[in-house]
Amino acid sequence: MAPLDDQELSTAIQDADSPAWSVRGAAGRQLAGSDRTEEAADVIHRLLLDAQDTWVTQETAEALLERKDTIGLRHVLLAYSQAGNYDSVDHLGAALDCNPEWMTTEGADRLIKQYRELATDPDAGVRSEAQQILAKLRPREDWARDSEADS
Repeated sequence: MAPLDDQELSTAIQDADSPAWSVRGAAGRQLAGSDRTEEAADVIHRLLLDAQDTWVTQETAEALLERKDTIGLRHVLLAYSQAGNYDSVDHLGAALDCNPEWMTTEGADRLIKQYRELATDPDAGVRSEAQQILAKLRPREDWARDSEADS
């Protein structure tokens, strides 16, 4: 994660409101890959659901998933659960499905562990999306049993 000082954070947040899609996309990538993601959560969410250009959505989602942590994945799942148009759903779904982490055993194991954690998230949308993805991977009974064993 890239550290952002207060001025860089402020600039990235301002850039998220730019009329230029390229500036909004760069801001999304910068905020998503920073160590201050939680401070900019509302802005990141807005960029994930950018109504003007799906490139902004794609850049922000990919940067969040490149973090390889539960926080980034949660942001993408939350937006996916709230996406109101086909283009946003399509681009967020593609980012989740085409995440390169699925290509290695280590990456897939990490993602499955993160999805299990998010399957009990307090937000119903995040929880539902995580559960649906897990259900596609293997029968619900298998991961539910594993989750119970972890407790």
